[in-house]
Amino acid sequence: MIKPLLYLTLAASLLTACAGHRDQQLDDYDITLYTPTYAGGFEIKTAPGAESSILVCRTPWQGAGEDDASMLFIARDGEKAPDGFTGQVLDAGEAKRIVCMSSSYIAMLDAIDETDRVAAVSGKGFISNERVKARADVPDVGFDNSIDYEAIVAIDPDLVLLYGVNGSNALEGKLRELGIPYAYMGEYLEEHPLGKAEWIVAIGEITGQRPKAQRRFETIAPAYTALRDMADTLSRHPKVMINTPYADSWVMAPTTSYVATLISDAGAEYAYSKTGTNTSLPIDIEEAYLLTDGADYWINVGQYTSLAEMQAALPKFKATKPMRDKQVWNTTLRATPGGGNDYWESGVVNPDLMLTDLIKIFHPGVLDSVPFTYYQRLE
Repeated sequence: MIKPLLYLTLAASLLTACAGHRDQQLDDYDITLYTPTYAGGFEIKTAPGAESSILVCRTPWQGAGEDDASMLFIARDGEKAPDGFTGQVLDAGEAKRIVCMSSSYIAMLDAIDETDRVAAVSGKGFISNERVKARADVPDVGFDNSIDYEAIVAIDPDLVLLYGVNGSNALEGKLRELGIPYAYMGEYLEEHPLGKAEWIVAIGEITGQRPKAQRRFETIAPAYTALRDMADTLSRHPKVMINTPYADSWVMAPTTSYVATLISDAGAEYAYSKTGTNTSLPIDIEEAYLLTDGADYWINVGQYTSLAEMQAALPKFKATKPMRDKQVWNTTLRATPGGGNDYWESGVVNPDLMLTDLIKIFHPGVLDSVPFTYYQRLE
């Protein structure tokens, strides 16, 4: 015979369990688990009494509207996706086998010591991460119009991490057809360097390691802000030009952009001053010449690795001030033989190291004891 006290305890436990597994409505998922401090492109939500969460990617691609937001339901404790949910579902509670369609996702996983979860990559020859490159069990599933779907099916991934450019990724439809869950990551659209890095928290939620990811980000943000505050005390503010022509078009980032923020936070002035837009704009060669000649430094110069190479391609610019002073710098210090560049990979989660490089460039004598990570001067 069950004693009354024991009966009450069992009944209470049963009621609690039922409450935790009751059918949820999508509107119930209105409790914020994590609101980013710097990132504007994601949030993590949950519902009362639920163990599961929804990762919302607000900006899966450029120009995305509210209706384009991508959602991933991360099911835990036997809970089902709420009624009305039309996004993707990660049934396992965490992704243990992940297909990374961008090398920046590998860097995010590496930042929280979870690269063992990388099950396949896109463009392995472009990847810088040594641990992933050395793994023979990580296949290259291709990219663009050459995706090896059979390889993706064969590895049986828990999740494919995608990105969009001007619309949904071409893989989306086929992954739906195959029943393979996917999630969009929108870190590359963030305008603040710390906003990009904060996406490691989204990766943490996907892998069941959000507390670890939050702790990691809590070391990145103070390191960056301390460098920014130090640079803000410097009296000299040199002017900085960026980029070179690509496909006969010289494009300048807006003043609110990621690169402009880095330049400003490094105690310098961005040469391009047109405001009122948040998109990159092309300039003609005459304007580019005037901006370059009026600058003290010229950075992020595309594929060029030497001054001679640049001068041969852009002979008119040989007379500009940065060329004369040999103050042309590029992010090629950690370029890979296969054409990859760690600046675009690990730089996403190391904005403090990027800022250190720029402070060293723009303010000779400051941080001299610290080695460069991504930048080198063109000779």
